[in-house]
Formats: sequence, C-alpha cells, structure tokens
Amino acid sequence: MTDALLPAAPQPLEKEGDCYFRKGCNPLAQTGRSKLQNQRAALNQQILKAVRMRTGAENLLKAATNHKVREQVRLELSFVNSDLQMLKEELEGLNISVGVYQSTEEAFTIPLIPLGLKETKDVDFSVVLKDFILEHYSEDSYLYEDEIADLMDLRQACRTPSRDEAGVELLMSYFIQLGFVESRFFPPTRQMGLLFTWYDSLTGVPVSQQNLLLEKASILFNIGALYTQIGTRCDRQTQAGLESAVDAFQRAAGVLNHLKETFTHTPSYDMSPAMLSVLVKMMLAQAQENVFEKICLPGIRNEFFMLVKVAQEAAKVGEVYQQLHAAMSQAPVKENIPYSWASLACVKAHHYGALAHYFVATLLIDHQLKPGADEDHQEKCLSQLYDHMPEGLTPLATLKNGHQRRLLGKSHLRRAIAHHEESVREASLCKKLRHIDVLQEVLSAAHQRSRLKYAQHQEDDELLNLMDAPDIISKTEQEVEIILPQFSKVTATDFFQKLGPLSVFSANKKWTPPRSIHFTAEEGDLGFTLRGNSPVQVHFLDPYCSAALAGAKEGDYIVSIRDVDCKWLTVSEVMKLLKGKGKDDVEMKVVSLLDFTSSMHSKCATYSVGMQKTYSMICLAIDDDDKTDKTKKISKKLSFLSWGTNKNRQKSASTLCLPSVGVARPQVKKKLPSPFSLLNSDSSLY
Repeated sequence: MTDALLPAAPQPLEKEGDCYFRKGCNPLAQTGRSKLQNQRAALNQQILKAVRMRTGAENLLKAATNHKVREQVRLELSFVNSDLQMLKEELEGLNISVGVYQSTEEAFTIPLIPLGLKETKDVDFSVVLKDFILEHYSEDSYLYEDEIADLMDLRQACRTPSRDEAGVELLMSYFIQLGFVESRFFPPTRQMGLLFTWYDSLTGVPVSQQNLLLEKASILFNIGALYTQIGTRCDRQTQAGLESAVDAFQRAAGVLNHLKETFTHTPSYDMSPAMLSVLVKMMLAQAQENVFEKICLPGIRNEFFMLVKVAQEAAKVGEVYQQLHAAMSQAPVKENIPYSWASLACVKAHHYGALAHYFVATLLIDHQLKPGADEDHQEKCLSQLYDHMPEGLTPLATLKNGHQRRLLGKSHLRRAIAHHEESVREASLCKKLRHIDVLQEVLSAAHQRSRLKYAQHQEDDELLNLMDAPDIISKTEQEVEIILPQFSKVTATDFFQKLGPLSVFSANKKWTPPRSIHFTAEEGDLGFTLRGNSPVQVHFLDPYCSAALAGAKEGDYIVSIRDVDCKWLTVSEVMKLLKGKGKDDVEMKVVSLLDFTSSMHSKCATYSVGMQKTYSMICLAIDDDDKTDKTKKISKKLSFLSWGTNKNRQKSASTLCLPSVGVARPQVKKKLPSPFSLLNSDSSLY
C-alpha cells in the first residue's frame, strides 16, 4: 500500500514501525487471518487463469472441425476442469478454516463459521476524476490531487481492515465516501470508464462493472463479513464475550439483509438474493447458539425448572439450524454454498436436538414429585414442553407416577442417542469437519454422556417399552433479530467538498463555465438582491444596473468574489465581500445552471468470468413537470449526421461537449420553470 497521505478531513493514523496507516488498517500484520486472506487472493488468481483457459478451450472446441484437434481439445478441457475443481475445493477449505478466526482462549465449544473478505483489484481514480473536474466543474484538476490520493489511499486501506470496531468504521467511512463520489462524478447518463473488479468470496470467480454499484455492494458484504469475524473472535467463556458475539452476528445479519434489499441485481454469486438470505439465516442461527451458551455458562443446575428452560433453548437452536440446513439444500444455493457449511449446519441441528431430549430425560428421571412441591407449576411447565403428550399420558399423572416418568425419560434418551449418532455420522462424512478436533471432541463427549445415562437406567423389560418421545417445543428468552447498519454514527467528510455544496454542484447538474463580472456598486447599490444559502444566487436583478450590463443574469450562482471562493458562504458573508474595503468596483465570478434533463437510459455492462453477461438498467428519476411536449420533441430520435447541427436540440450525453465562455443560451419561447424555485431559502434585500 502506498504511504497514507493526510486527507482534507484529518483521519486518525496508527503508527507501525516506521510506516503510518489509517486507523482500522494494518496491511503488515502477519496474523493467521491475514495469511489466510493472502492465500485466498492467490487462489483467486489461479481460478481466474483456469477459467480463462477453460473458456478458450470451449471456444476452440466450437470452432474446430478437425477430428484430431477436437479430441485433443476435449482432453485438455478435461484437465482444466479437473484443475478448476481442485482449486475450488481448496478455496472451500479456506472457507471452513474456522480455527483461524476463533478466540485464542482454550474453549470446549463447537466452532462458528465466519465469512471471508472479498478481494479486489487496484483502481486508479486519478485520470478519470481529473478529466471530469476539468470538463464538468471547469476547475483546475491539479488542485484536487491530494483529495484523489486520499480516496485511493482509503480504498487501499479497506482491503486490509483490522478485525475490530475500528476496521468496521473504516469500511463504513469508505462506503459513505462512495456516496459522495457517486453524486459528484458519476452522472446517470454516461459511463466514466472506471472498471471495478471483485472476486466472489465463495467461488473465486471475478466480476467487473463500470459503475459504483458493485463497489458499494462489495464493501457492504465485507462489512458483514468483518462482523462475522469479530463474532467468532469473541471469548465465549465469559458473559461479556458471548454478548459481544450475539451483537456482532446480529449486526452481520443486518448488513447482509440491507445488501439484499438495496442491491437486488448484483451479478456475483455470493451477493445474490438467494445466497444472502441463507447467509442471514446462518448469522442469526449462530447468534441464537451464543444465546444458549450464555444461559449455560454459569452452569446448568439439576433443577426441574432450570432443565425445562435449557431444554427449550437447545430445541430452539436445533430448530434454527434445521431450517438453515434446509435452506442450504435448495437450488441454486446448493451448487455454490460450501459443502462443509451445510454439513456443519446439519451436525449442529442434530447435536442441539439431542441436548434438548437429554435435558428433558434428566428432569423426568432424576426428579420425583415430592410432597409440598409446586404441582401446578410443574404440570404447567410439562404441558408447555410438548405439543401433545404421548397417548394415554397426562402431565399431572406422569409427574405423580414414577414408572411413567422413567419410561418417558428413557424414550427421550433414545431419541437423544439417535440424534447424537446422526451428528457424529454427518461429521465423519465431511472431510473438512473430520479434521476439526474440537468438534469431534464435543460430539463424542455429548454422545457418551447420553449413552451412560441410558445404561444406568436400562432394565430387563426394556424391549416392552414402545413409547415414542414427543417433539419438544422450542422457546427462548432472547429472540435474536437483525440490527440494521447505523451509518449515521460514522463521521465522514466529503473529500471533494471544495467543489461546492453537493445539493447544487453534482454530476446530475450542468452549468456554464464561470463568467467574470466586473461592475460598479453606485453609492453602495449593487442593483440586485441575494437569496439562498451556500451557494448564494443573484435575485431581483435590475436589467439596467452595472452588473446586468456586465453579463450577470438573475438566478446566477456566485462562486467567487475578488478571487475568494464563496461557494460555501452565506448571504451575509457574501454581502460583506461585495461591499468590503469600501471599494465600488467589484469583480465576481458566476455560473448559470443549464437544463440537463435527459430521457436517455444508460446500460451498465457487467462482465463476469464463467457467468452470462447481464445488463442492469439505471433508471433516471424524471419529474412529471419535465414530461412536457417540448421534452418529447427534444428527445426525438435523430440520425447520426444530424447530431450537433441544431443548437437548440439537447446534446447526447455520450458526446464530449466542452463548455465555452461567452456562448449565449438558446432562446426558448416557452418559459421553463425556474430551477432555483426548488431551493427552500429566504431572500434577503440589501
């Protein structure tokens, strides 16, 4: 990364050795996570090379007519497909490398699944933004070299965010900055020629677009991914750590859900609506798992009501993981989701279902209804534990009959053992899960505990017990929910605020080049009034005053007075400059807003290796007032040779038209509505 430059809005910097980096970023940190991310980047390049070779071989196979050539191409194509499959399996191995992201504290807990960050290529903003500043804003582009360097440095820093709140704030600040950049430099009627390339975090397939939609969506994805990594890093042996993990996964779900609802046509597999829906479910399921761990952390007391509560909490976790596994098994997600993720979801569904049945068996077998006990409360809890009691049993009768309690408890133990066996079998079928030692230890210990409990109460008449344990109703004291991203809490200053207020000086509006107005204020009378507030407009202009004769027009924006930039000044401040130093001669520069309405819609071409080419339409918001007959005549389809021959016709947005000083505006017979009437400001008379 290039050395960080001091931005226009000072950013906190971190010192690392002899280099300085933005707060929330340290590209030189040699952590296991950074090494894993470097491996991901290298794999993405290898996958890109293999995909290109496969595309070339497929095209050659279609074009070749010689039989021997076709046979040789088929052979090479089979090798390329084999290599590509091996690379994708290696990438899946990185996605399931959960041990790298877990807390450094020794914990006897099942690992959680984080998301890897999306990788990207470098983007050079300098040439495109400089050209646009000169062409559109008619300003010296070299005055904005530092701002452009700050933008590129911020983007580079976002490629290596730290795994904490500072890293999240860094990504959010860049996302907000992209909103400023889009409004200032990306008009909806043309492409700027910048190509943004991002790699799919699940498949490694690169996707490229020529607008900021892919850039903004990918940054949002990385914010959600960073939250998942923060959640997995939390210490799950403390209450504070588990609460932080729950919060992090809920925020990750909120960011991914916001991405799904905001960017609905992203061409990347990992950001498709179906995939994002599954990822949101996965984050909420892991948050619910942390809620269960938080309840169990102080210890599970062998008490009737405590065991009822823990059993229903475990059933809730098993239920959400069962729903997650079902969602992962549906097309088209099934083809792209890592197999190890789906296997782990199935393992957890059976594991927590087994725990629920084990706790219910414990409360039925170990606790007998004693004289003086709260029978009504226990009966109510037992009735709410099941959707329906087994045939011939009632809650109160079961509580009072020790034999029935023992039979029902052992039926729950049998279901618990069956679930444990299924979870162990599912984990053994997945190659990646077999190598996660802590997972195997947790599953084995839980299985052995249930078998030991069952063996202690096994009797000779066991074969006569045909009672089936009913399903346990899930219930939780803390229902997890998504937490929407709070961008308003992140302070970000527009790097290019020197261009003027964004409400006026944006890419959606067009002006004349700045015109110099030399006039004389006779006896302090300017000949016009001012209105608006940053920037100030000329209002109620006397057509015979000195300023009007010098070329000023009503509605002009005042951008400078006596070489002092005043785009951000208020009416009173501008008036002080106009009447300052007791001089009657005034020199000011003004710009006039032009009609920039265009009925043309631009197509944004999206290229994705290994995917079909897609086109997303960027629709313009056109007010009803602009849909007049004259607008329809202006947007009439013209031949190529007739473009530019009629000055009164609107010029094509794709044609480069540099503004020239002193060119009069075309006369329009029908009076158009004043664009300045949209400004909600008071006029001031001087």
